[in-house]
Amino acid sequence: MITIGLIRHGTTEWNLVGRMQGQMDTDLAEVGRLQAERLGERLKSETWDGIMSSDLIRAKQTAQTISEKTGTPLWGLDSRLRERHFGQLEGTTLDDRLNRWGEGWRELDLGMESDEDLLARWFSFLKDLESQHRSKKVLIVSHGGYIAPVLEHLMGKPVESHLSNTSLTVIKRDVSIWNCLLLNCTAHLNDL
Repeated sequence: MITIGLIRHGTTEWNLVGRMQGQMDTDLAEVGRLQAERLGERLKSETWDGIMSSDLIRAKQTAQTISEKTGTPLWGLDSRLRERHFGQLEGTTLDDRLNRWGEGWRELDLGMESDEDLLARWFSFLKDLESQHRSKKVLIVSHGGYIAPVLEHLMGKPVESHLSNTSLTVIKRDVSIWNCLLLNCTAHLNDL
């Protein structure tokens, strides 16, 4: 039995302008740092054993802030938690995509990582996590385009809403069944 808190990184400058990041490395914006601090303050009253994070800067900065605020140890960075690779879409805005590929850009093969490959990364990571930290409560800082397909696979249904920056989703495995205890919660941002 393991409990996982999935956290999407804080807002970046690229998020603010609608630029697709994918696996390109971008820093948190000022608001993203504030969001991470607020989430850290919220998590102070909870008990988590450790934090794992994507090795991309925006996730790492979010994880470090949470660790500093809560005292929860940052166990490490793992490239298997990186955002989906978006191929030729990385670095583009919606206007860029429409200008380059037209309205049907979503139907084109532009080198985006498949769900199958993304989930293979997740299950490789999860196997290692469970062997090293069985029955623990672990925070995982990752990315919206990574967390959503993982949740959809584990829960067997689509995530209805866009995952917000620094949102917290808590899932728990009981034997072979995953239960979602909290989804896309941003209560810590209510006064921002």
